[in-house]
Amino acid sequence: MHAYRSHTCSELNASNVGDTVRLSGWVHRVRDHGGILFIDLRDHYGITQVLADPDSPVFKDVEKVRSEWVIRIDGTVMARSPELVNPKLPTGEVEVFIRDMEVLGEAAELPLPVFGDQEYPEETRLKYRFIDLRRESLHDNIMLRSKVVSSIRRRMEGQGFNEFQTPIITASSPEGARDFLVPSRLHPGKFYALPQAPQQFKQLIMVAGFDKYFQIAPCFRDEDPRADRSPTDFYQLDMEMSFVSQQDVFDTIEPVLKGVMEEFGGGRPVNQEWPQISYKDAALWYGTDKPDLRNPIKMQVVSEHFAGSGFKIFASLLENEGTEVRAIPAPTGGSRKFCDRMNKFAQQEGLPGMGYIFWRDQGEGMEAAGPLAKNIGPERTEAIRQQLGLGVGDAAFFLGGKPSAFEGVAGRARNVIGEELGLTDKDKFEFCWIVDFPMYEKDEETGKIDFSHNPFSMPQGGMADFEHKDPLEILGYQYDLACNGYELISGAIRNHKPEIMYKAFEVAGYPAEEVDKRFGGMVNAFTYGAPPHGGCATGIDRLVMLLADENNIRQVIMFPMNQRAEDLMLGGPSEPTNEQLRELGLRVLPQEN
Repeated sequence: MHAYRSHTCSELNASNVGDTVRLSGWVHRVRDHGGILFIDLRDHYGITQVLADPDSPVFKDVEKVRSEWVIRIDGTVMARSPELVNPKLPTGEVEVFIRDMEVLGEAAELPLPVFGDQEYPEETRLKYRFIDLRRESLHDNIMLRSKVVSSIRRRMEGQGFNEFQTPIITASSPEGARDFLVPSRLHPGKFYALPQAPQQFKQLIMVAGFDKYFQIAPCFRDEDPRADRSPTDFYQLDMEMSFVSQQDVFDTIEPVLKGVMEEFGGGRPVNQEWPQISYKDAALWYGTDKPDLRNPIKMQVVSEHFAGSGFKIFASLLENEGTEVRAIPAPTGGSRKFCDRMNKFAQQEGLPGMGYIFWRDQGEGMEAAGPLAKNIGPERTEAIRQQLGLGVGDAAFFLGGKPSAFEGVAGRARNVIGEELGLTDKDKFEFCWIVDFPMYEKDEETGKIDFSHNPFSMPQGGMADFEHKDPLEILGYQYDLACNGYELISGAIRNHKPEIMYKAFEVAGYPAEEVDKRFGGMVNAFTYGAPPHGGCATGIDRLVMLLADENNIRQVIMFPMNQRAEDLMLGGPSEPTNEQLRELGLRVLPQEN
């Protein structure tokens, strides 16, 4: 017999009754039933109930074991009586009578419980992550992640993609976040960088003629943490294709993600047609470029109904250029109590408030209520109701000014309204592409024009766009994929022509010499025959988070950092030794208190 086990803790069933077996695993829990000791023995694969009574030769030893001790037992498989069968366990028909036992690893007093998956402070869970990972829910999440990655690989290879690995130690390449820098010992005073993404490498793979590339790629960005973002590193499905249009990229990645969601989504439906929504429309309708389409609410512009009206706040706002009033329809939200609550929400978000109208019937037919209705009169109120398609029991909320100032709040208000009124269907996946991103944006304070998205994207009109359009009107072949309010994919058709790239960077205030300095390797490669190419990257961690129905990305990462980007388990970041600093030619400046 094997030194540690003849079976795993998920294999035994009624066909094994009478067999002598050997199991090894962790003591999940111990129960004393009138002198008979029952132990749930757990390994990676499952749980088997083992037991000992005073007739067992090792009963005294079994009495000493505690939760999370690692033990090996030899014993005889017995059938459970019918009323004691546990249908929830693959091994629920049997139990093992212990005839021999060996303690393989004792456990000290536990800093957090494993049995029961109880809520526990995250700092403790991260410090003792190796124990936390023994908990069923977290263990299942990590196994789900492994299966998702395997499924993605199979599906990409099935479409003719080849997996290549790109460098981890490389040159700095701005991708929109701070680099993690790595000092060079061989070149004192110079630094490598960890890649924010394999962006330049995957484009160079296309220039090299490999046609279809993918990689489950680690990416490193020194970012501020959020619930849906790791502050140090993350993984993405990175892909690139040659001789493709934007639609070709969509047609390639859609069946991969649909297949994964259907395979691991627990039966939740996935929308089969993924709408393509312009960035401009997404901002108007949803207040965000990663909308949750499970919520049916679409915002609308209602400026004409307030221009010159008795509601002076909006009327005077609309006299200024670039302003408008938008409405957030709220079907079934027609009570003063709910309207006041949403007004308070807007105030908590930093706005003066949020105007509202609600429609009711107090026995004399439908009427509009609320301060706005009184100020603008019945005709304008009725026109708003008809435009929004609302009726008795419904409400609408209004925000005005420059859209950039209130769009974010409007989007969050839409989410809250959908949640509180039960309009958002939580039991499905709704995907949509956001397309037609503007190439550039203007800083309101400085007036400086800079890239709004990926700087390596092709403008939709090529060089002609720079000759005939205002930079702020130029659209790029850039796209994101949103699902249930999260951005899952970002990508673009790349700018593969040096002359257009130089011009694109010139508009953003980067002279040719700066482009050569930062991206010289890639620009140089484009002078030697570059194919049109494009691709995208899917956030693996975020994808698994959606599938696992988790709100915190750390719940699907094996060994995550905490919110302060600290590794509590191994003690990172740590102070370097003097010897290490001397080898690198570095000196650490003392921190000011």
